Amino acid sequence: MSQDRTSFPHTIAALDHDLRELSRELHDRPETRFEEFHAHDVLTTFMGKQGFKVTKQYLLETAWSAEYSHGSGGRTLGVNSEMDALPGIGHACGHNLIAISGVAVACGVKAVLEKFNLAGRVVLLGTPGEEGGAGKAILLEKGAYSGLDACLMCHPAPGPPFSASLSGCLARQRIDVEFVGHTAHAALSPWEGQNALDAAVLAYTNIAVLRQQLKPTHRVHGIFEGRDWTPNIIPDYAKMVWYVRAPTRPEVEAAVKRISACFEGAALATGCRVKVEMGNATFELRQNKALSDEFADVFTKTVGPIDYEYGISHASTDFGNVTYALPALHPSFAIPTSGGNHTIAFTEAAASKEAHDACLSISSVLAAIGLRVLTDDTFFEKVRATYEDDVRARQKESESFKQ
Repeated sequence: MSQDRTSFPHTIAALDHDLRELSRELHDRPETRFEEFHAHDVLTTFMGKQGFKVTKQYLLETAWSAEYSHGSGGRTLGVNSEMDALPGIGHACGHNLIAISGVAVACGVKAVLEKFNLAGRVVLLGTPGEEGGAGKAILLEKGAYSGLDACLMCHPAPGPPFSASLSGCLARQRIDVEFVGHTAHAALSPWEGQNALDAAVLAYTNIAVLRQQLKPTHRVHGIFEGRDWTPNIIPDYAKMVWYVRAPTRPEVEAAVKRISACFEGAALATGCRVKVEMGNATFELRQNKALSDEFADVFTKTVGPIDYEYGISHASTDFGNVTYALPALHPSFAIPTSGGNHTIAFTEAAASKEAHDACLSISSVLAAIGLRVLTDDTFFEKVRATYEDDVRARQKESESFKQ
């Protein structure tokens, strides 16, 4: 195993320049969720040149897969590359780095399988629409993760220099709310109207009051959207989009019930009709214990410290849904930045050479973990056993909320 591990830094180092150029190209041409057409094309072209079997537009228009198999039999390792940017602020979550990390891990594993004639298969999935679109949840439902024995990826975040985090993240539920009222002249005869905007404002206020009774670990935040609004017409339509987050899926479901009452109360008070629809849901990260322990061991020996506090602990990711379905690991890695994720400062940091180097360091470690999944039967038994333990723990958590 030590011989195999030493191959990863050399393989990934040989791709350093190409990966840097790939990252910069993605960073300089940001594309929002499900619009990652340029990223799709440049990443699939790159993987094809590396000797992978590429499937473009895999189950979704901007999703893709790149597969490599060596020998007969063996297990299958999954890896993820995200691609989407944020509206208005570009790659402020560093998905250009996540994209090249997936590429680096897959290429590193491929090189070692070839060099040591090891049986195994690696599948890199290009996963669109993480930012609000739950692209991985969609791909999971469509069967993209079927046949994978484990799946790996990583995510940039603020944190101590040269560190990685094995924190979890919050589960999230999107709620789409529409209020429908009746127009009227706002000065001449306002009593003839039912003000949908008032209903939305009241719902916002209701939720603001409710936050005092929600746990500190919960997050609720939303926006207004209008249609044909003007000051001299009572608005007959208003839309709100809300995210409800909590440490676990059952806690989110419990909070959603309380928050839904805020919409109903606002509609009743203003005489408006309300339509509440549950949008996409992402689950909390369930870091596989065996994979986490192995990652912590290798990372601390080769790169730097591990923590369980930083990372994306108070954010959400659709990779949480993947961790529900199969053994999976999603560490975060620190990059130098003067601002947190989803800020202009982080956009700038995601393009830095320091962030690139940190990305390749963690990618080498993930490649080593992935190879052990493919080649070490005893280790993989631990991976499966700890996954099954977590499934039982999730079931107990869910049952406790039903009582």
